[in-house]
Amino acid sequence: MFFPLKDENPTRTFPFITLILIGVNCLVFFFQLALGDYGRMVLVHMYGVVPYEIAHGVDVQPRVALGPYITLVTSLFLHGSFLHLVGNMWFLWIFGNNIEDVTGHFRFVFFYLLGGVAASMLQILINTGSTVPIIGASGAVSAVLGAYMLKFPRARIRTLMFIFIFITLVNVPAGTFIGIWFFLQLISSLGAGASNVAWYAHIGG
Repeated sequence: MFFPLKDENPTRTFPFITLILIGVNCLVFFFQLALGDYGRMVLVHMYGVVPYEIAHGVDVQPRVALGPYITLVTSLFLHGSFLHLVGNMWFLWIFGNNIEDVTGHFRFVFFYLLGGVAASMLQILINTGSTVPIIGASGAVSAVLGAYMLKFPRARIRTLMFIFIFITLVNVPAGTFIGIWFFLQLISSLGAGASNVAWYAHIGG
């Protein structure tokens, strides 16, 4: 098991879009918590992306704009748990600032959102009959990881590694770190039938 702590890859500009995205995700999550269990369930079914609705062009929920297609974006800002949120936002902070630096601030917004939409579309294509809402920024964050691997494959990632009962810190090239991460998503997707995690969205990103 491994976990990134930081990258040794300084930026030239301040990543305010990355920080705004993290802030919006956190605010939406706290709003979810404030709604209580039933309110959260309603919100997820209203604004989570449902593969069946997108694949068949039907709108089961009474949405006011763009039918079910608006959920391809809104779903990216909903999370199922605190750990789900923290994991996504931590990866976004480590890798997103450099991609924002490369693309520019406002193009990064479009890249992030389009990456998330593309990720959801792969999950939908794999499972068109599912009526379970897909939520989370994982697909968009995966797109950021893919861009990072292409642009900075040799950047060093300070990584916390757990080897049996031992814990150590190592510097891992970004290409290796993200390559291993992608491989783990691929392996996990093979058993996705028994999981509530949208592994193909991670791969699609």
